[in-house]
Amino acid sequence: MKKHFPFACILLLTMVFTKTYGQEKSVPWSDEQLMAPAKLAIILADSSEQSWPLIIAVNPDGMHGLPFKGGVKGSKWFGPAQDKTNLDSLKTYLEPLDRDAAIVFYCGCCPFDMCPNIRPAFHLFQEMGFTDFKLLNVPQNLEIDWMEKGYPMKIE
Repeated sequence: MKKHFPFACILLLTMVFTKTYGQEKSVPWSDEQLMAPAKLAIILADSSEQSWPLIIAVNPDGMHGLPFKGGVKGSKWFGPAQDKTNLDSLKTYLEPLDRDAAIVFYCGCCPFDMCPNIRPAFHLFQEMGFTDFKLLNVPQNLEIDWMEKGYPMKIE
């Protein structure tokens, strides 16, 4: 038993450092599944609201000390996707949609590798069979990668 203790400790530490709040740290999305903020900003500026993709926010309320939900213009806020109730609400909302609907989702609470919300949402879109969903590429956070660039905001 004592011979296996160091191995067990190393295994446990490896598991802890490769997971963040119960989520894998690996990247489940491909480069093609990321949307550059500048591209979405152009879509929002040059198109009528009817031609915008569905924009889903899975971030905490009042993020970065801001008094509004979501943040990106045109987004529909569902709350942190790490919360099963919020994820279930998102699933219920998505169920009647065509599986080829254009969807962009984001959190932006923190860097991608630490975010507890984007992976559950990403996996939900996959499990439900959506084929045209993108993760807004805000690898640091919404403030740095969207707001500081002057991209369109929504205020509730």
